[in-house]
Amino acid sequence: MNRCRWVNMNNPLYIKYHDEEWGVPSYDDNYLFEMLILESFQAGLSWECILNKRKAFYKAFDCFNYEIISKYDDVKINELLNNKDIIRNKLKIKAAIKNAIVFINIREEYKTFSNYIWSFTDGKVIVNCDDNLKTSSELSDIISKDLKKRGMSFVGTTIIYSYLQAIGIINDHELSCDFRKKEIDV
Repeated sequence: MNRCRWVNMNNPLYIKYHDEEWGVPSYDDNYLFEMLILESFQAGLSWECILNKRKAFYKAFDCFNYEIISKYDDVKINELLNNKDIIRNKLKIKAAIKNAIVFINIREEYKTFSNYIWSFTDGKVIVNCDDNLKTSSELSDIISKDLKKRGMSFVGTTIIYSYLQAIGIINDHELSCDFRKKEIDV
């Protein structure tokens, strides 16, 4: 089976993520929020590092429940800062709280966050037709700017591009990847 070159074939979590999640269009707000938080924690790190800590993040961040996270206080922040199983970056933790609040506000405005994020492409998946590794696009620039205007942090264009790949708005599977063929044939 051919997979994208970036997949670490020695890491079963990475293989499973590539095969079952990455690039698969998602409309579930819970998953969309989880990926937004994980992508923001990735800033300056590898995705594999975040993926290896995903279960610990899930537990530490109350199953990525945005309603609960939006109410985190200093006690919870200190608990997270002392959790050796996650990335203990105070700025990223505070951003997760702020981003949960903005996420809720966007849900109130658009009924769902999914409606908001998919509105940028009129519900269509963007399929890239080359193997050039991209880290941003005009679309990620626009969404990043809008999210920042709304008050989110750690949502620069590179993070948002990775996010759009993760949630399936952008299909960047390499041309030789069997999963690209599967997604396009659907």
